[in-house]
Amino acid sequence: MAHTPLSAAERALLDTTPPRALFAALKKVLMEKGLIAPEEIPAQIALTERASPLIGAQVVARAWTDPAFRAALLSAPARAVEAFGVSLAGAPPLGILENRPGRHHLVVCTLCSCYPRALLGYPPFWYKSAAYRARAVRDPRGLLAEWGTVLPPETEIVVVDSTADYRWMVLPERPAGTEGWDEARLAGLVRVSDLVGMTVPALPG
Repeated sequence: MAHTPLSAAERALLDTTPPRALFAALKKVLMEKGLIAPEEIPAQIALTERASPLIGAQVVARAWTDPAFRAALLSAPARAVEAFGVSLAGAPPLGILENRPGRHHLVVCTLCSCYPRALLGYPPFWYKSAAYRARAVRDPRGLLAEWGTVLPPETEIVVVDSTADYRWMVLPERPAGTEGWDEARLAGLVRVSDLVGMTVPALPG
């Protein structure tokens, strides 16, 4: 369906209207058209504020300890993360990138900062930076090394673009020496940088 371009006056209004006023006007229109219910907005805001990398870490720890959940996470990610109270309704599809020996994934949004916020919270400042976005594409191995992630030369590094149409999270390899650990202890090893492949989980020290 073709969209009518905004007029100069309409663009000027958008540019000069305070964000709160724009939000209030948009909410009013959506409610009048029956597209949203009044209670949906605060509920969605609460979900957004609750989101954090801790949820992603818990998902990873469950996948490390529960083979059935791991299989479900890889085959139907959105459905699997619902077990952690995460709803991806209305959000772009979620993909899970499984790191394994010989293959390492690095997530970047080359255009802006697309990110699975419902699962990981707000993207870190470095993920949004132009320097990260450019280096991740041009020299991923060098960028990883600067963060202390030195991979064997034979390991393939796969750079995956997160977009408005598809969001990605990395499922890192479980560190050696964590046999017998419970989920809570394992989740404590997983950092936000591990969830996009910039680093890999490791034992303290």
